[in-house]
Amino acid sequence: RSRFHSSDKLTTSSPIRISSGNTTTTARSSIKTAAIMPSASTISSNGERASQNIPTFDGTDEKSKATDFANYFCAVLTHGASLVNRVTSLGLILPSQYAQLYHQKQMLTDHNRMAAYHAAIVGNADIFKDKVVMDVGTGSGILAVWAAQAGAKRVYAIEYTDMANHARRVVKANGVEHIVTVIQGAVEDVILPQEDWDGIGIDGGLGLGGLTLEVGDVEVNEDGRKNQRVVDIILSEWMGYFLLRESMLDSLVRARDTFLKPKTGLMMPSHATMLLAPISDEEERRVTHNDYANAMDDWREFAEVTSTMYGVDMSVLEQDYDREQKEYYVMSSRWAELRTGCLLADPIVVKEYDMHTCTVEDARGVGLNVGEDEGCGSPIEFDVVGRRLSTGFGSADGDSAADFGAAGPISGFAGWFTVDFKSRTDEVGRIAAPEVSNPAHLSTGPEMGYTHWGQQVFHFPSAIPLLPDQTTRIVGTMEMMRTKESARLYNVRFRFTTSRRKTSGSDDKDGRGAVLMKGKQEELVYQMP
Repeated sequence: RSRFHSSDKLTTSSPIRISSGNTTTTARSSIKTAAIMPSASTISSNGERASQNIPTFDGTDEKSKATDFANYFCAVLTHGASLVNRVTSLGLILPSQYAQLYHQKQMLTDHNRMAAYHAAIVGNADIFKDKVVMDVGTGSGILAVWAAQAGAKRVYAIEYTDMANHARRVVKANGVEHIVTVIQGAVEDVILPQEDWDGIGIDGGLGLGGLTLEVGDVEVNEDGRKNQRVVDIILSEWMGYFLLRESMLDSLVRARDTFLKPKTGLMMPSHATMLLAPISDEEERRVTHNDYANAMDDWREFAEVTSTMYGVDMSVLEQDYDREQKEYYVMSSRWAELRTGCLLADPIVVKEYDMHTCTVEDARGVGLNVGEDEGCGSPIEFDVVGRRLSTGFGSADGDSAADFGAAGPISGFAGWFTVDFKSRTDEVGRIAAPEVSNPAHLSTGPEMGYTHWGQQVFHFPSAIPLLPDQTTRIVGTMEMMRTKESARLYNVRFRFTTSRRKTSGSDDKDGRGAVLMKGKQEELVYQMP
């Protein structure tokens, strides 16, 4: 029912076949797996695993990470199909089985994505020259290769899945194996191979080598391991749908706090912004509602047949089935590739991230109280102008509705994100860090055409009509919070009221128009599957 697209970390968009005995079930999943599970294997100095890639539970934290990952896979893959051939004896699905080149190719052919990262790296070769770089979730290794080509002295390319083996081949084929070290493992568990530091001028002690560590960069963890913050630049394509969904922001923050030089280090991308706008998308909204209606018709037919042929009354379950199907079809977000003409108002910013200062707490969601699963929400406010009958304006291509008023109706909201590759703006980094002389920008909004992220659409159960010469105002809040089942999935809650005013004219003293109607408060909660 929804389209899944790929990412560097690992996203499966083709059917996955799950077999049990003589039964084969096809399911779809969309997973990112760069840095979230521990492994029984150790990581040698050349970045290769010393033993099989088998998850183990060495402690509470590892068990929590593994359980979260397994829950996410099971929730996305299937409702009831046996996973026996995809699950270890511990009940964990091995993500490396899904590291397929097909999915890497999908995101490598996302031109907007590729152009932005290429411009950010190759276009700023001056800040990469002779630097130590880490690529978190390297996937096929292309960002690591670009970093080496831009002049980096050493690149550590971290990849959890078996795609790391392909990355090593790509690195070698492009002649940068003396610069790029591919390390297979969870970034939280990685120890940089110190034995090669002398060769690239890094002193494993207090910064007496060719590359000087900043004061306080050598720390000893509780387990006795040293974590030297020797990395100058962290690269990562960590973003998920609507930025956070299934993303690896937590892992990225931990990598930053473990490896990046705090004063002069750079994150690429450096900033991220979440955007929201009202849309008119009635054709697709009606499709989902028709699918829901058809599902309920199928249930009633099933219940009647079961009663007639087998003498069992299943109608008692209709209400529960209705709730399931409504959540599945009506109250779930959808991947979309919208035209700009679908937008009914300018987008607003609902959350901004500075990748140099954001925290694991920030990754929990949007508009939440610290340590809680809900909060006051991020404010949203839109004025949607109905078509002005007096002007007779129109648009042949439908791409400038907001300029002259829209026919509507308001079908729901759409969310997307942008990321920027630019200089540090935090107080410390603004002074000490090198300047990014050629900033780059990546948008996943409708104005960009296709990206594999697309936009997330939240269709309303009932559309809000737009009336001629009237402005519909939507005022409320948006929250985005992790689901109880998985820290990689999110729910989105909108609380808002609508009102209508006469569209202001030259005789309107306050410029707002007379209030014609105030609606009741709506509360809509969506799953992001």
